[in-house]
This record gives sequence, structure tokens and C-alpha cells, in this order.
Amino acid sequence: MTFLPDTGYAPTPEDRASLDAWFAEYDAASGKRDVERMADMAVFPLNLVSDDSAGNGRSAQWDREQFVATMTHVMGEGGQDITFESTRTPVFLSASMAVVFTDSTMTVDGHSQQLRYADILIRRDGKWAFQTMIQGGWGDNL
Repeated sequence: MTFLPDTGYAPTPEDRASLDAWFAEYDAASGKRDVERMADMAVFPLNLVSDDSAGNGRSAQWDREQFVATMTHVMGEGGQDITFESTRTPVFLSASMAVVFTDSTMTVDGHSQQLRYADILIRRDGKWAFQTMIQGGWGDNL
């Protein structure tokens, strides 16, 4: 059982539903390798936090152009769609801020890979957007 921290904010069913809907849309864009749509769902500059092959923590800020170029390179172009099976654990800090921990299985061309990451999302004008991506193992690419 996972115990979430008491942040002082109790999310409403709508908070969770809207966050789940955002992730469903983002996963669909990712699955189609629609990097431009993925970028539409972010706030730039985007913060990235990871660690590198030497074991050092790394961080960076990307503008939209760098996000699109890097994600296009990482995800590749064409080919089969990517599928995701994800379990998400959101921690709402307020009605407009959430830290979301994700355990996911990504499958491409019959090959599966386990992913664990966290995102910080903010809600502006009623719409969620990711502002920080946190995942181990990508620091050499930042």
C-alpha cells in the first residue's frame, strides 16, 4: 500500500478525472510519436531532472525547439505506434499543482521496457500542462 503525503489539499473527483484525461491525451500523442502535440501540452521553459552515467544528478531547461528536436530523435519517426500501460500516483499540492509518479510499460515493435518517472504538472485556465520531467538515466542527454 502506498501512503501519500498530507499536502493539506484534498483533490476533488474532477481534479483526478481531469489529470487522468490529460495523461490519456498525452499518452495517445506519444504513442503516435506526435511530438508537436506533446510540446503543446507543456510549459516552456521545461525543467528536466535526471542523473548521468557517472551517477551525478543533472538538470536542464529546454525550450520548445529543443524538446521537439530531442524527443523526435529519442522516439524515432514512423514505424509502429508505441503503447503504454501506466499506473499513476498523483500527489496534489493544490487544485493547480500536482506531482505525478508513474510506473509504465512501454511497448514498441513487440519489445517492452519498464519506466519509472515523475512529472510536475500545473493547471492554467482549467487545463493541465507538464512543467518538469524527472526520470533517471537521461542525464548524459541533457
